[in-house]
Amino acid sequence: MLTLIHWLSRRRLSTLHSCGAMLGWLAYALSPAYRRRLDENAGLADLSAAARRRSVAEAGRMVAELPWLWLRPPARPLGDLVHWQGENLIADALAEGRGLVLLTPHLGCFEVCAQAIAERISDRSRLTAMYRPARQAWLRQLEETARDRPGLSTAPAALTGVRQMIRALRRGEAVGLLPDQVPPDGMGVWAPFFGRSAYTMTLATRLVQQTGAALLLIWAERLTGGRGYVLRVSLPTQPLANQDDEALASASAVNREMERLILQCPGQYLWGYHRYKQPRPSDTAVEVAR
Repeated sequence: MLTLIHWLSRRRLSTLHSCGAMLGWLAYALSPAYRRRLDENAGLADLSAAARRRSVAEAGRMVAELPWLWLRPPARPLGDLVHWQGENLIADALAEGRGLVLLTPHLGCFEVCAQAIAERISDRSRLTAMYRPARQAWLRQLEETARDRPGLSTAPAALTGVRQMIRALRRGEAVGLLPDQVPPDGMGVWAPFFGRSAYTMTLATRLVQQTGAALLLIWAERLTGGRGYVLRVSLPTQPLANQDDEALASASAVNREMERLILQCPGQYLWGYHRYKQPRPSDTAVEVAR
């Protein structure tokens, strides 16, 4: 498997995206459970038939581009493959020196967001991105190696990772989260997401509440033909966290913002993600402590 991944990493991005589209449709055709989940989740958002078909192919493109992103040499920057909208918001937030929380849903190429931001801020700051380690040892090692880049640190979705992110924010650095990822039991609340109750992390807003960090939204649109990505940075349309917010109110506000981003490009959302599943058990509930 590693040999195949290394071979794929040397292919052109356009080639990977073409193969990925076919991979997406193959997975949709061969897995009844995946097909049912994708259709049900997309139906909650009243997705058009065209957007639903596109999402099948885009899910495959997301998987196919990972070898290229993970194994791209750090000395070879993304450069002109990334087109920015709202980049000044990141610079302005970091200049305040109070830390920055960046939220992105499973939309477009969320993997490229961390690499692109790290490249832009590495001369003055760092980005710490939270991730869930893979269960397979070989894949976990590959992920850790691939994400070890200048200006970029990773934090596991565990108590140690939370503490790591708090320290980064208190140094005035940036952290990144996928707030539509299902957290372990005890680390979230049930909040509406496209009209259905989904277990939603409370970590994003609690980091802001306890550190005073700024908060921005970001997502990366995948362009056709392997032409790269458009990174769109924006401010929330409503306050997402303050000291008086209850966990449910804050989580619901975050979910509404994620819905707004997703509906900008619904064909690139990962509708097949098991968003409404029961949270996995956690030995220790993560509490954000001062």
